[in-house]
Amino acid sequence: MKKHWKDVALAPKQSIRDALEIINLHALQVALVVDENEQLKGVVTDGDIRRALLNNLTLDQPVDLVMNHNPITAQLDTPKQKLIRLMEQKSILAIPLIKDGRVAGLQTLKQALNQPYYDNPVLIMAGGFGTRLRPLTDNCPKPMLKVGNKPLLEMTILNFAKAGFVHFYISTHFMPEQIKDYFGDGSRLNVNITYIHEDAPLGTGGALGLLPNDIPDLPLIMMNGDVLTKVDVQRLLEFHNENQAHATMCVREYEYQIPYGVINGNGNTVVSMEEKPTQRFFVNAGIYVLSPEIIKQVSENQVIDMPTLLDNKIQVGGKVLMFPLHEYWLDIGRLDDFNRAQADICALGMSE
Repeated sequence: MKKHWKDVALAPKQSIRDALEIINLHALQVALVVDENEQLKGVVTDGDIRRALLNNLTLDQPVDLVMNHNPITAQLDTPKQKLIRLMEQKSILAIPLIKDGRVAGLQTLKQALNQPYYDNPVLIMAGGFGTRLRPLTDNCPKPMLKVGNKPLLEMTILNFAKAGFVHFYISTHFMPEQIKDYFGDGSRLNVNITYIHEDAPLGTGGALGLLPNDIPDLPLIMMNGDVLTKVDVQRLLEFHNENQAHATMCVREYEYQIPYGVINGNGNTVVSMEEKPTQRFFVNAGIYVLSPEIIKQVSENQVIDMPTLLDNKIQVGGKVLMFPLHEYWLDIGRLDDFNRAQADICALGMSE
């Protein structure tokens, strides 16, 4: 099916934020930049936006600063199989279709191919106590709290399943029977679920040492069970594989405004002053892709946190990358986060 291109079109002077909203809304990983005569001026992908964030561009800057000015195109009547070959050869995910010099359509690789299938294992950490969410978690594991009409953990599994992932491992500790009784072996959701139980808390990375030896020898996606997100897990895995990383950590931009004027000095001399500056950081989003080499470094019942595990790899020259998230992401750690999730869920179209 050729997507109606006008759904993902914007003008060159519209903002990067506008392009981001289009990409997120239509989940096509691409936006077309066109002029008033419907002529193609460029293409913007989620990768372009992630690179812009890493290069300290702001979302309010014009999209023509980050777009690809010379995108690959094809004629509207090009056969689908030829479009697929072209996209695969050029390593692109979408191709604008042109007729009489103007944009007439858009073909994405995802639409052209059948639903992909991944053997990569997915590990979801669901053993936490959720103490900051009490009394909601007095008798319910945090990942089993309902957001909308489904437990948070079910929404996470469904997001992966829709992307083609079927092999799930769930790490449990607190009230594991509630999770097992609800999901069983996963057949109700058309996936396979294996449970690994932590007799004592092993930290955010210790569950890796409990995985069975026969898991596929492929990169594993690991995710905290208290995160609500629309991250594109297919693109995340592609990014990890394309860059041949040992590990990829999803990060989220976090802003903090200092509530005072900041003074920079040299001895007793004032050099500069900045009133209530905003500082920007990348923070850990609790989602990782780990190559088998990393997984094998965690022994059974070893207590270790993910930052320590990844830092150990960095210290010996390992390739640990950042994948900036611009999709919706919420760490449901406190009651106000949980209430916000309830308000967000319908607007995001994640409650179905």
